[in-house]
Amino acid sequence: MEIRLAKSYGFCFGVKRAIKIAEESPNSVTFGPLIHNKNEINRLKERYNVGLVEQIEEVPDGGRVVIRTHGIPKDKLTLLRQKSVEVIDATCPFVTKPQEIVEQMSDEGYSVVIFGDSNHPEIKGVMSYAKDPIVVLSVDELRTHLPSIKEKVATVAQTTRKFEEYQKIVAFLMGHKKEVRVFNTICNATFENQDAARELSKEADVMIVIGGKNSSNTKQLYNICKENCPDSYLIENASELRPEWFEGKKMCGITAGASTPNWIIEEVIENIKKNQV
Repeated sequence: MEIRLAKSYGFCFGVKRAIKIAEESPNSVTFGPLIHNKNEINRLKERYNVGLVEQIEEVPDGGRVVIRTHGIPKDKLTLLRQKSVEVIDATCPFVTKPQEIVEQMSDEGYSVVIFGDSNHPEIKGVMSYAKDPIVVLSVDELRTHLPSIKEKVATVAQTTRKFEEYQKIVAFLMGHKKEVRVFNTICNATFENQDAARELSKEADVMIVIGGKNSSNTKQLYNICKENCPDSYLIENASELRPEWFEGKKMCGITAGASTPNWIIEEVIENIKKNQV
């Protein structure tokens, strides 16, 4: 069986940057999971003693706290900076940008529409910079909010969402409001990984998508692969592989989410090679 990697996959710029920051900050804690990959978080804990806290009260005085890649709400960042701790910001610059945009647009009197998942940490952070933001995942959701949206509206997107779905949000707003400011905040790495996964999944008999199951961009990759290759599977590491997935298959495609380190990808490939002819 042939094993083929997608042309673009794995760690994005923001994740690489955050991992480097964490490795250079031993004996620190991250505020929230640094990235959406439990295996890599465990590696940082074991090798660099980088811990994890979820509440302001858990941050030890006099210590160092690393802000997660997805960013955190503005009020929590302010509180951390008021404590006697060293704050090291590993927020991805592509996440910082929509934070800055919605804050500016709100200050200028625009309604702010955010295309994304309101429960995702990135969006929770972005929301905190806007006044009364509206967060939606579909045109149907947006339609219910239409009466409360001003004639001047600005829109941003979660960095890992599908571009085609964002276009639908934008088109609806432009058809109903006088002034629409559109900021394309979807990350280029997301585009590249999704396009490569789409291309490969059209040729593969079986697709393996590697990444955290709570990772938005990994789930997007899985959904794209599933559309083209019914035998697509989402796994976090090699232990989840099943031999029956590969029976009678001629070509296995592999892609990985933006928070998936190379060492996990390599383990998956080696495991497939050892157990398949």
